[in-house]
Amino acid sequence: MSKASHTECSSSMLPVRDALDVISGKWKLMILISISSGNYRFREIERSVPKITSKVLAKELKDLEEHQLIKRTVYDELPVIIEYKTTLYAKSLEPVIEALRNWGLNHRKKVIGK
Repeated sequence: MSKASHTECSSSMLPVRDALDVISGKWKLMILISISSGNYRFREIERSVPKITSKVLAKELKDLEEHQLIKRTVYDELPVIIEYKTTLYAKSLEPVIEALRNWGLNHRKKVIGK
C-alpha cells in the first residue's frame, strides 16, 4: 500500500471534517434519534435525551434546523404548539447512525466485556 499524497489525504479529510462539524457534539445525534422515534415536541425530546438541559436543547435544535436536518413547525393554536420533525435530508444519516450504533455495541463488548 502506497503512502497517500498531501492532496489525497486532504481530499479525504475535508468531507469528514464537514460532516463532523454538522453532527459533532454530545447531543445532535441523540436529538435526531429522539425525533426519529416520534418525540416531536420540545419537552418530549428533552425527557427522552438523558441529562440534556433546556438551553442546550434549544441551541442544538437551532443548529440542526440551520443544517436542514429538522424542520420546525409552529401551529397557531392556543396554546401554541411547536413540533420538530426530521427532514428527508436527515434520512441520509440513518446508515451513519446505524453504523455508529453497531460500532458502539462492538466497542462496548471489546472494552467493557458486556
